Amino acid sequence: MTTINERRSAEDRAVERIVLRTFANTTGRDGEPLRWTVLDDTPVGTIGLASGAAGLCRLDFVKGDEHFVGRLLEAFGDRPLLRTPGALDEVRRQLDRYFAGKRLTFDVDVDLSAVSGFSLRVLQAAVRIPVGDVLTYTEIAAKAGNPRASRAAGNALHHNPVAIIVPCHRILRSDGTLGGYGGGLDKKEWLLEHEGAREPSLG
Repeated sequence: MTTINERRSAEDRAVERIVLRTFANTTGRDGEPLRWTVLDDTPVGTIGLASGAAGLCRLDFVKGDEHFVGRLLEAFGDRPLLRTPGALDEVRRQLDRYFAGKRLTFDVDVDLSAVSGFSLRVLQAAVRIPVGDVLTYTEIAAKAGNPRASRAAGNALHHNPVAIIVPCHRILRSDGTLGGYGGGLDKKEWLLEHEGAREPSLG
């Protein structure tokens, strides 16, 4: 007897074959698919996830499915997109634990191959900041090899493709203020308070 999960798995494989065939017929290329889903129930709003064979390549704060797909097409227009939530179940489980405060670290393969040079070094330095700690923009620039490039470091962090897991929220201005954040300062403040790096605001 076929189970519901087996039927869904067969349906997913059939949809994948159709999408890949359509992509190949339309573009004349065989592209490695990106699997994506959207989480609309997190404490910091709606999150889009996308992963390829090398790991998670997108964790974005988004407005919904269409917004996220638009971002993916802009960044990965040469690859077919497959909405397959099951392929991202482990990432979701780790995010659930993080948001619940049960485990504030991640063990997720991350694909930063779309980033290079100084920007990549900035993101790699950000990954090494322990939970509960913060650095300034000047300090993260220095760790990436150029202490005078704090503005460029800020730009690299603003365009971080894998938010939260690559913790660009742990970078502050030298005066202790938040600075910028691609997802919005309210989300940055929530994440820092959640991790114990900042006292909860009153009111």
